[in-house]
Amino acid sequence: MIVIQAKLIFLNQQDKQIVLDLMRRWSSCMRFTYGRLLQGYDRNTLKRELQGIFNLNSRYVDDAIMKAKSALESIRELGNNPRKVIFGGRDLFGKLQKRHINGKEYQKLKTKWQERRKGNLYSRGDKSKKGNLNTRIEAKENGTFLRINVGERKYVYAKIQAGWKKNKNREGILQEIPKSNIPYSVELKLKNSSIYAYFAIEEKYPEIKITKEKGAIGIDINAYPDNISWAETDEKGNLISYDKIPMPELASGNKDKKEYFRWQYAHKIVKIAKEKGKAIVIEDLEIKEKGKRGDFSGRKSRSVNSQIKSPKIFKL
Repeated sequence: MIVIQAKLIFLNQQDKQIVLDLMRRWSSCMRFTYGRLLQGYDRNTLKRELQGIFNLNSRYVDDAIMKAKSALESIRELGNNPRKVIFGGRDLFGKLQKRHINGKEYQKLKTKWQERRKGNLYSRGDKSKKGNLNTRIEAKENGTFLRINVGERKYVYAKIQAGWKKNKNREGILQEIPKSNIPYSVELKLKNSSIYAYFAIEEKYPEIKITKEKGAIGIDINAYPDNISWAETDEKGNLISYDKIPMPELASGNKDKKEYFRWQYAHKIVKIAKEKGKAIVIEDLEIKEKGKRGDFSGRKSRSVNSQIKSPKIFKL
């Protein structure tokens, strides 16, 4: 699943208020649905009832039911009491109950809690509708926009500011999505008076062609990396060859530079595995350095964790 986060820029304040009202009604619908599900209501009964109460189309109502059902199932799986759920956040709600908080600090907490409680909207993708019917991405000459269905044949357009977190590739990805007609889900959230959109696209992985049937390429990345050591085995685990790839660029530099070179070295390993027709195997590290606080937050533990967060076997 690929998720792209972006900020929405509205052409005028009136359009933003219309979307905020839609988000408020959808959030209320989801909370109301949660209560009805606890009482044993079924989806069909709820769908007929909710469209009239909250003035939402059937797709928005369906998505609210799905979210409420998902929240209920998750809470039950965790073994918590589903009747004691506090939408907007239990921690924030608890702070609001403390009488020593007042004035600006109280108002700040209250606004944050209300935004989490009322500032939500979710719209599922639909392949038959060429992506998403209620919240559709449209690429235009002056930018990429999100067309939001706010009523019967009524739409509000918001410009998608996808590079707000220093990722220039997001704009290009979002422009390509409408051309491919792939389904994508959109979730809107209100934070600090701004509306953010989260676009989720299911990534289709290619069919697995290379497994460990013919052996494997085992790699070892040191906690303080200056090289990647690799070894090749046959199908029985016998050593055939070994070598190492120097990584001098990872010894210094900023985070973005190091991330770039990590990808470069990862592709080198994948290239070797493809040429030899073998799967990639990574050691399963057991971090023993707990640090002073005993929570594996020490410098050495963090370094090991940052270098290896991968499954044991990659199938290509």
